Amino acid sequence: MSSYGLWLSAAGMQVNQHRQTVLANNMANIDTTAFKQDLAMVSLRPVESQEDVAGQPFMHSVLDGMSGGLEVKASQHDFSQGAIEGTGRPLDMAIAGAGFFTVSDGSATRYTRDGSLSLNRGGELVLSAGGGRWRVLDEGGARILVEPGRGQLSVSQSGVVRQGKEEIARIGLVKREDATALRKVGGNLFELMRGKMVRAGGRIEKESLERSNFDAMRGLAQMIEASRAYELNANMVRMQDDLTGQAISRVGRVA
Repeated sequence: MSSYGLWLSAAGMQVNQHRQTVLANNMANIDTTAFKQDLAMVSLRPVESQEDVAGQPFMHSVLDGMSGGLEVKASQHDFSQGAIEGTGRPLDMAIAGAGFFTVSDGSATRYTRDGSLSLNRGGELVLSAGGGRWRVLDEGGARILVEPGRGQLSVSQSGVVRQGKEEIARIGLVKREDATALRKVGGNLFELMRGKMVRAGGRIEKESLERSNFDAMRGLAQMIEASRAYELNANMVRMQDDLTGQAISRVGRVA
């Protein structure tokens, strides 16, 4: 019974350490534009079958009705909508509803909801983050080029990019129905692991940015809860280790 409890407590420490790591990363990105929080996933581990000294299945009236403890599963991304705030900057865009911008560095294609955009020296529309490396693509997969002196740049809710009165491109929003097919690769970007992206029905809010969807106050409460749970499990490990040590020493004295 003691070793079983030791195993459960150790598993609880591992799970709550994982929860703290995920929550810490979410908190660190509270001010990252359009950041999507990660969710720490856990599941109940089934009890592994055991045998007694005679090689027969081990039966126990209490243990047979208990689980094998918790185990860490792969984290999932929460793609729920973040709050949209106006910025007044003409090249800022927020996506209301489903969808991602498609961006490319010339060799790889990635997806993001970060709409903080700017123009590089070549007049290409790029993400402000990443040093202008990632070019925003139109619905046909081509880069968006702005020519100087041809008027002010504007973007409609449907993604039409105009310079003055002339339409120069249309930004196409894309999505993947299976959210698990998208994986974070750093820089607030997502990589498509399988399948293909399809047209999304979201709209673009101009002169606005989407905030992180992580709730700082709720996250802080969860961090405190995970920290306390880790400490309680650590205390249980120490108590069970002491009990095991006492049992061994007393059995030795009796012998």
